[in-house]
Amino acid sequence: MIKQGLDTMIVNGRIVTGDGVTEIETGNVLIAGQAIVDVIAGVIDYPTSARVIDATGCTILPGIINGHAHGCTLGPTMPSGSSPFAPSDIEYHLNRHLLSGTTTLLNVCGLPLTDEIATAPFDHPLEVAVSTAHTPANLAAAIAIDGAGLGERHHKMTIEAMIKAGAKALGEAGGGQTLGGGAQDYRFIPDAIHEATAIRIHPNLARALKEAVVGRKLDQTVTDLKALDDLLLGSMLHPVIDASALAELIRATVMPPVSASLRGLAEIAEASGRLGFPAIFHNATPTAETLIGLAVAHPKARMIAAHSNHPSFEPDECVSTVRRLRSTGVTIDVSTLDCVSTRWRNQPTNLDRLVSEGLVDTLSTDFAGGDWDPILDAVNRMVRLGHSSVARAVALATGNVSRALPELASDRGLIVPGRLADIAIVEGHNLSRVRHVIKKGRIVVRNGVILGRHERRQQPQSI
Repeated sequence: MIKQGLDTMIVNGRIVTGDGVTEIETGNVLIAGQAIVDVIAGVIDYPTSARVIDATGCTILPGIINGHAHGCTLGPTMPSGSSPFAPSDIEYHLNRHLLSGTTTLLNVCGLPLTDEIATAPFDHPLEVAVSTAHTPANLAAAIAIDGAGLGERHHKMTIEAMIKAGAKALGEAGGGQTLGGGAQDYRFIPDAIHEATAIRIHPNLARALKEAVVGRKLDQTVTDLKALDDLLLGSMLHPVIDASALAELIRATVMPPVSASLRGLAEIAEASGRLGFPAIFHNATPTAETLIGLAVAHPKARMIAAHSNHPSFEPDECVSTVRRLRSTGVTIDVSTLDCVSTRWRNQPTNLDRLVSEGLVDTLSTDFAGGDWDPILDAVNRMVRLGHSSVARAVALATGNVSRALPELASDRGLIVPGRLADIAIVEGHNLSRVRHVIKKGRIVVRNGVILGRHERRQQPQSI
């Protein structure tokens, strides 16, 4: 018996509910208002009064919940507290996420305020929330590397006040800017070398130079001038700067925020245990041992190890580190970065290893210098390579995120009665191709095009 008062019915599609197990080969999702009211298997008759979306040949997924992204607020960017992105760049980021099936996103730069969430000025349907890392050491680390986007309000803010104002998580504690990660490779080191030599280098060369000077764990005692000389000989830098001068330049770029940033990890872990709030941590070779120690020292902390497939880890090291973190109860997040289809700086090796060994809890994008690959690109890769079932892969970015971050997403992430009707409809044979997106029961993307405000209000009768 079909319930009366339905607004929308999605019919005749394969349904992946987001719980990690359930797939319905042919099914129908019934929506009233903003909520899912029923999920029915098989082919059904439906009332002509309801809006009908025919999903024949498509797969119906919960809207993607991206628990680790950047660049979607009008406030300071990244844990470095850098200047805000231009409004046109922010709108572009929002559009990219929405068109790839994301309906909810947590911006984890850590230092923007809740009134700097960017969706309102653009009347954008993507739902964005923020995290908070407003502790003394995290602010000091931001100032040590940049801090140009920080104003008086950011300096005075506390995590307690941010939670009261609506922040959904703590962190990101640490970051690629403050702990020698990807942002050093694509921004800070190339900028410093360009200022000194007028030569712009590729991020991969910046990473290699950085590792020759401070190693993968930011140990200044491991500087290898011979390796640095070899790298210089194969680059345009060779005629204009010598190895000793370059080593000093890189140390001066990478190291100033590191000690404060490491203290910031401890501040966030303590706050997580004290407040019972989820906390997101930069997980890479400079921080892994610290995170393991903090998880033991703060057993009540709800720790999430972000981008645990970080390229600073060698593959075996990546797996062993994740196993140790998991043994302490830490949630393991992996990020697409640019390693799935773009591959500008990163490769999928660590992602593939962790997924194939069943060591991943959640899946996000991070930022990767703006080159992040869509979450559903990674989901499609996992399934195509046989590393995961469709149900388990989809859950990494839907139901699992809802469980890990209930403050953000406890009312969504599953296609079951009572949950928000946040839904992505994708092609059946390629889960990365998004056709339609529904946000709180309303169509916001139709046939790959974001609907304008008027079109969202005047919903089509059927598609």
